[in-house]
Amino acid sequence: MSVVMAHGVLFIHSAPSALCPHIEWAIGSVVEKRTDLKWTPQPAAPGMLRTELEWTGPQGTGSLLASALRGWAHLRYEVTEDQSPGADGSRWCHTPELGIFHAATDVHGNIMVSEDRIRYAYENGAGDPSAVYHELSLALGEAWDDELEPFRYAGDGANVRWLHQVG
Repeated sequence: MSVVMAHGVLFIHSAPSALCPHIEWAIGSVVEKRTDLKWTPQPAAPGMLRTELEWTGPQGTGSLLASALRGWAHLRYEVTEDQSPGADGSRWCHTPELGIFHAATDVHGNIMVSEDRIRYAYENGAGDPSAVYHELSLALGEAWDDELEPFRYAGDGANVRWLHQVG
């Protein structure tokens, strides 16, 4: 049986410097190779560092990375796993205050909310539009996006990924 490979990106948005070697060891144990990450200062949290890693591995590597990093105090991160044959994409977000969030994503990275989750929002809302809005906000991970957004902009000296329009 052949292994279906997946691709994704791990973003460590903020980590204390003392935790960086442990993070590299945890990541290396998942991707089964040594990682020499380039850590840069995180302007949104003075004294913290940030890095990112593009990874390739068997389907499910994204969830293994998210699990390996879960629970460390003061660590903010995101893991993406692109769609691959037979599997939706995924996104995991973690903040010290909110814990972990997971969502399935489409080929463009949009969060997909299941029919059951939407039905739950309607039923739990019981006719109260603000309650339905709250439930859908949770399903979309808006609180995690709000908290992580300042950390996504790395500032001077960080890697920049230029996107080019084709066609």
